[in-house]
Amino acid sequence: MNIYDLTVMDRNGTPVTLSDYKDKVLLIVNTATGCGFTPQYEGLESLYRKYKDKGLVILDFPCNQFGHQAPGTGEEIHQFCKMNYDVSFPQFAKTDVNGEDQSPLYSYLKSQKSGLFRSAIKWNFTKFLVDRNGEVVKRYAPTDKPEKLEKDITALL
Repeated sequence: MNIYDLTVMDRNGTPVTLSDYKDKVLLIVNTATGCGFTPQYEGLESLYRKYKDKGLVILDFPCNQFGHQAPGTGEEIHQFCKMNYDVSFPQFAKTDVNGEDQSPLYSYLKSQKSGLFRSAIKWNFTKFLVDRNGEVVKRYAPTDKPEKLEKDITALL
């Protein structure tokens, strides 16, 4: 199994196979609109606009598991992000990243490396960098600002 075998739901509940993103560099992020890290949307959008034509795609998975900081429907979350941060990268349905109901995507991401990669997601804005072959190459903490990831992203593009 690899990341391209997985299917996720877009914000409208339509299935999307991750094979649609084959040969792209992916930055997968669990987000929340009511979190202290929410301003990271600005940095994520900046990275996306700068590198999308070179093959970067940011995949946004709102998560309400941490302090219920992602209230609202997928469309409400999208409207908030569009209005406040002019987000244009793909946004998906609310997703559990830990626990019994965690998304198969997050089970997969956490299973790819030993140590830190196997541990539970600790908070919103944990980020996973995936290369063009679908390999998870790095995991970043919520405190890692998007600007800090630029060097790693450009190395894969």
